[in-house]
Amino acid sequence: MIHHVQVSCPAGAEDRQRSFYVGVLGWTELAKPPLLAVRGGCWFRVPGVGGPDGELHVGVEEDFRPATKAHPAFVADVDSVAAALTAAGRPVRWADPAEVPGRRRFHTEDGVGNRLEFMSP
Repeated sequence: MIHHVQVSCPAGAEDRQRSFYVGVLGWTELAKPPLLAVRGGCWFRVPGVGGPDGELHVGVEEDFRPATKAHPAFVADVDSVAAALTAAGRPVRWADPAEVPGRRRFHTEDGVGNRLEFMSP
């Protein structure tokens, strides 16, 4: 089991990330422990589908560049997530179903351009 994955954002971009992860995806923000909160960033609960919830940590990176190849993949109801992203004007790029047989999946970007994948259970 993985407890959390981390992506990065530039300093001051936490509200953009909150708008995406809470506002678009409907995830819950988690309070960071005080000793870590001073570093900036934000944490979110990733709803588990067929398993326990996980966490996504967003850390501030001084020389930030969005991850456009490396990415976390989240198991989700892909139709619901794709609909929420589309309604918010966010990109949804469906993958070729022959690439990973038996899994519907797509890619998008978070509030600062990090690549994310969502795949069916």
